[in-house]
Amino acid sequence: MPLTANRRQTGATLIEVLVAVLVTVIGVLGAASLQMNSVKFNHIANTRSHATMLAYDVIDRMRANRAAALNGSYDIALADNAPNGNSIPETDLREWLNELAGRLPAGDGAVVRNGSSITVTVQWDESRLNETREAGSGSLESFSFETEL
Repeated sequence: MPLTANRRQTGATLIEVLVAVLVTVIGVLGAASLQMNSVKFNHIANTRSHATMLAYDVIDRMRANRAAALNGSYDIALADNAPNGNSIPETDLREWLNELAGRLPAGDGAVVRNGSSITVTVQWDESRLNETREAGSGSLESFSFETEL
């Protein structure tokens, strides 16, 4: 009686299990990568929303004190220190710059007046995105908003 007729194939189940585990691991790693990118881009969107909101904030403060804004009391450049005085424009700028520094990574802002046209620039650091940016583009991001008082 030949033994080959009754023999069954062995070992195929182990290979199938290894392939299934490999496919599962690749899927889980893909899902983890997708989740990490989702969190990163959600943080970016949140930061940009804060920048937009804070630009509107200083414009609203200037509209509430229009005469002082048109006289240049709200003019401030990037990297300038917050004013120390107790006047309304100085208090508004100090609070605004403190909010920028608190809500945005290395947040800073500028207000430039040209007649009744006002340009607000909000700047922050997005160095955590350097690997996804074009080479030499730098790590600073900015948002500019122009309006008429």
